[in-house]
Amino acid sequence: MSEGGKNRREAAAAARAASQSGVKRRERTIRVVGAVTVVVVVAGIIGIAVVAKSTDTTGTLVTATADPTAALPAGVFPAGDINEYGVPYNPATTGVPVLTVWEDFQCPSCGILEETNGAGIVQLADEGKIQLIWRPTTFLDARLANDDSTRAVAAWGCAVDAGKTLEYHKAVFQNRPVEEGDGYSDEQLLTFATDAGIAGPELDTFTQCVAARTYVGWAANSYDTFQKSQVPGTPAGFLNGNPLGDGVLGDPVALAAAVAAEAAK
Repeated sequence: MSEGGKNRREAAAAARAASQSGVKRRERTIRVVGAVTVVVVVAGIIGIAVVAKSTDTTGTLVTATADPTAALPAGVFPAGDINEYGVPYNPATTGVPVLTVWEDFQCPSCGILEETNGAGIVQLADEGKIQLIWRPTTFLDARLANDDSTRAVAAWGCAVDAGKTLEYHKAVFQNRPVEEGDGYSDEQLLTFATDAGIAGPELDTFTQCVAARTYVGWAANSYDTFQKSQVPGTPAGFLNGNPLGDGVLGDPVALAAAVAAEAAK
């Protein structure tokens, strides 16, 4: 095994441990004021910058720093909103509990959540029982020494503009790499658009949007909010702003019960 391959596997193992341990510590960390989280550690190392791969052939990395004036995909909550930079699934649904879900596209536990109850979460929204808001973060870029979460979030923003929010979200998770740390190439991110049903002139617009890194700034902004909110890991679910207990998001029965209880208040 090459030294590079060994280092990549070690980084991937660390990322896996960070994502899984974040779930286990979520309730305890949120209760303890000033608790040190994975996010805070990352913040201390790299501040609020995230990386996005440039389009040249050298693979040079450029930084995208949080900027409230950065472009936002259609319908995304603006800076200053309680759900700033979140992606609404069914914004017209009101008067019901609001479920927000923090995710990183490179997060193994997020991929498992998508497999086990992604459809169940969306069904609750389709039935009008919740208002669903996805909130992207990219903290695993630093852990895995790549920029794949950032580019995936930015590409998702282009898909949001094309009206394929759910479809592209599903496509990215369904095609997550077997080898952690391998991430997503630009070619894959473009292919996911076809999988999501983006075609014709909209596909041309999507391709241009991805190539221009139009929404890298949005990815940086959402990551900055993730850090400031001291979210302990991903996936993280909040129902009307209150953290859900461990395992609730991935359990259809437990989540439905939590939603019903919140609606009854």
